[in-house]
Amino acid sequence: MTKGLKYIITGLFALIWINGYGQREDAGNYEYDQEVFFGLNENTNGGLIGGASFKMGFRLDDTNFQLFGLDLANVKNPKEVRYTTVLGNSYVFGKSNYLYAIRPYYGREIILFKKAPQQGVQISALAAVGPSIGLISPYIIEYAVSRVETVREQYNPEVHQSRFNILGPGRIFEGLSESEIAFGGNAKAALFFEFGTFKSSAIGLELGYQLEGFTKEIELMPTTENRQFFQSAYFTLYYGFRK
Repeated sequence: MTKGLKYIITGLFALIWINGYGQREDAGNYEYDQEVFFGLNENTNGGLIGGASFKMGFRLDDTNFQLFGLDLANVKNPKEVRYTTVLGNSYVFGKSNYLYAIRPYYGREIILFKKAPQQGVQISALAAVGPSIGLISPYIIEYAVSRVETVREQYNPEVHQSRFNILGPGRIFEGLSESEIAFGGNAKAALFFEFGTFKSSAIGLELGYQLEGFTKEIELMPTTENRQFFQSAYFTLYYGFRK
């Protein structure tokens, strides 16, 4: 079990306890027509926090909802390895670009197992598709060209050949203004497990599979295989409100 999974599961149980302790009096009629959820994501193409999610659901009938959502994710090459410099800074050697994916989507959710008020878990299946907008942002490093001179520039394997001369990464969001845009599409399928003891709000865990493709190959690491299509398994911890 990864550290990220441990933290999120711990947070999930903490939210369940707070949820149940604070608002048990709201657990009467469990029917609802709208829901809004906010979440944090971990996936096999990301780090500890792979991205953030937002989704809205609207009831169509007793078991069907339509979904509108937006996912924001930092997509990584699976061969990325972090190193620590003599200054204690952490960076990825061989990385030349970030890929930030913006994924609006539309989908449907079907309730497979309903929960009774104040007990149980509700299980739903969902599927969604939508466009993808990829921001390809330069990965900036600080590089020592001599004992007294350093430069801050995008990693280039033909120039920055020694990782021992790298002093660290650039500042947060440095190079974002130089980003290129790539267009594509995304699709996902998942199971959603909802916990809670009341109608007005809920917490849940979404476990699923994500497929994403762009109109061109995205160069994240020039010296390794780069991709046009990305797939990942993911889980998202959600907290939301219903009415």
